[in-house]
Formats: sequence, C-alpha cells, structure tokens
Amino acid sequence: MNSRTSIPSRSTITLDTVNADLELGRHTTVKASKPQATVTVLGTVYCEGDDVFECSLSAENLEAEGTVGIQGDLEIKGTVEVEDGSLEVYGNMTAEEVDVDRTLYVKKNFTGTDVDVGGSMEVEGNAKAENIEVGGTFDAKGEVAAESIEVGGSLTVGSISSIKSLEVGGSATITGGRVEEIDVGGTFESNGSLEFEEIDVGGTVRLNGKSKGGEIEVGGTFESDGDLAFDAIDVGGRVKIRGMATGEHLEVGGRVDIDGSLRLSGTLEIGGRIQATGQIEAENIEIGGTLEASRVTAKEKVEVGGSIHTKEGTHGTVVEIGRKGEVKGPVRAQRAIISRDAHAENVYGKEVLLRTGAEAENIYGERITIEAHCRIHGEILYTDKLQLGEDVSLAKNPQRVSTLPP
Repeated sequence: MNSRTSIPSRSTITLDTVNADLELGRHTTVKASKPQATVTVLGTVYCEGDDVFECSLSAENLEAEGTVGIQGDLEIKGTVEVEDGSLEVYGNMTAEEVDVDRTLYVKKNFTGTDVDVGGSMEVEGNAKAENIEVGGTFDAKGEVAAESIEVGGSLTVGSISSIKSLEVGGSATITGGRVEEIDVGGTFESNGSLEFEEIDVGGTVRLNGKSKGGEIEVGGTFESDGDLAFDAIDVGGRVKIRGMATGEHLEVGGRVDIDGSLRLSGTLEIGGRIQATGQIEAENIEIGGTLEASRVTAKEKVEVGGSIHTKEGTHGTVVEIGRKGEVKGPVRAQRAIISRDAHAENVYGKEVLLRTGAEAENIYGERITIEAHCRIHGEILYTDKLQLGEDVSLAKNPQRVSTLPP
C-alpha cells in the first residue's frame, strides 16, 4: 500500500515525482520543478478543496472536495471524484471514470470512459467517452464521440458528432455527423448534414443540410433545410422541407410544406394541408384538407377531403374527392369518384362516378355514372356505358366513341 505525503492548507509547494499518495490541505498551490513540466503522483491525489496545480498533473486517481484547478494537462489512470465542487482543467484531460458534483471544465480535449457530472460540463476541444451523463448542461466546442450521452438540461456541440444514443431533457443543438438514436424532450437542431436511425422529439426538430435516416417522431414541428431521406415521419403539428424528400411513410396531423418533390414508397396521410412545389408520389394518399402539387401520383388510391390543385394532374388507380371538394387540374384514374356537391375539371377514367349535385367540365370514360342534379359544363365522351340521373344539366349531348382522347 502506498504511503501518504501530506501538504498543509494554504501552502505553496514545488514537486516533481511523488512515490506515494498526495494529500493537499485547503487553498494549496502545487508547482512543477520545471516550467511546463508535469507533477507525477504514483498514487491517489486527495484535495480538501480550492486547490490549484500551476502545472500538469499525472496520477492514479484524484479525489477532492470543493474546487480543484489544473492549469496544465490532467492525466488520471483511474477515477476522478469531486464532491460538492468543480474541476477546471486548462489543458487536456484523460481519465477512466469521472464523477463531479458541480462543474467540469476542460480547456482543450477530453478523453474518458464513464463521465457523471451533476451540474454542467464544458469542453472547448474534442470530447470522447463511452458514457456521458450530465444533470444540467453539456457544451462541447469540438467533435464529440460517445456511445451514450444523457443530459438533463441542454446540449450544444460545435462540431461533428458520432453518438450512438443521445437523450436530452431540454434542448439539443449539434453540428451534423452521425447520431443513431435521438430522444429530446424539447427542441433538437442539427446545423450540418446528419445521419440517424431514430429521432423522437417532443417539441421541435430543425435539420440544416442534407440528412438521411430512419424513423422520425415529433410532437410539434419538423423542419428540414436540405434534401431528406427517411423511413417514416410522424409529426403531430407541421412539417416544412426545403429540398427533395424521399421515404416510405409520412403522417402529419397538421400542415406540410415542401419546396421540392415528395416521393414515398408507402402511405401519405395528412390531417390538414400539404403543398409541394414539385411532384408528390406515394402508394396511397389520404388528405383531410387540401392537396397542392405540380403532379400527384398514387399507385393505389388518392383520397382528398377538401381540394386538389395540380398543373399536370392527379393520377391513381382510384381518385376520390370529398363532399363539396374542388379539383383543379385533370384527374386520371381507373376509378374516379367526384363526391356530392364537389367540382372537378377534366376527368378521365375507366369508371367515372359523379355523386348527387357534383359538377365537372369534361368527362371521358368507359363507364360513366352521373347521379341526380349534376352539372356538366363541357362534353361527355364514353366507350361502353352511360347512366344519367334525374335533372342532370348537360352543355352538350353525350357521345359514344370508339376511342377516348389521351
């Protein structure tokens, strides 16, 4: 067992190598024998509080109460434990396990295994560890690499991140990189290209730059300023994407704005409104309010409760507009349904059904059914069968033809 070298409180001492444990009284200053040299302790350093090392320090372990300042580098082979105080390192810091009750500050780079800080942690260089747990705030100016980071308050990373699991109670701001699992209670923002597997945020997400990942679940608002590739998005409020959006499923309770095109291999389900400057493609499309895009294409069904506005038309196996809805742009479908009191422009389909009171400009189909009180402002061309209900208003007599216009 190592012996112990004790230094009285309020002392100033010059050391080189200590072949024992080192115990410092309160308000003690330690200097190295040479400028910019390292004091090496072949044991554990015990600090009673408010102690300062005006040099670099290397030791097996560091145990302290109160605040300890290291004006050079700190290299601890084992454990750092600071009770009821803080640790300030003005150089690089390495340690296996770190447990600091209040604040951990590192001027340069930090390397460790397990870190537990009760208050705040600030690293002005790069930070690398397996597990980092901070009760308050974690601020890193450089790159951050970790298996797991858990922060009770807020997180800020000024450079690229490589994190497997990130959990933050308040807000998190990073500068791109790869974060596999993101769980944030408030706001998450990435100011650089991001790769991810899962994002789960209670409030707001902002992605800046081209991003690629898996599932996104947001309680409030989701914004992406750049192209986005994803598996599934589920947002309770609003989505805004500036760029190309490609994925499997998109479900939003409120509104979606896309400055570009949206291509899905699965389902698009919007409770309110979706607007895209480019095309929208999906297997199934279900919109509660308004659908607006240059072109809409569904492999299966397009069902819109409010209105559809397109330049190049709405295409699907089944296209259905809801009651009192409106369609701007052509409809092309195997089966087109214009519900009661709705209005459409040009409708093309193998089967076309206009419910009671609906209106259309022109209808082209193989089999056409027009219920009572409908109004057709242009022509009706059909190849197989036409059924007209009572009191249907026709601008022109229907014509049976051998082929329909393209």
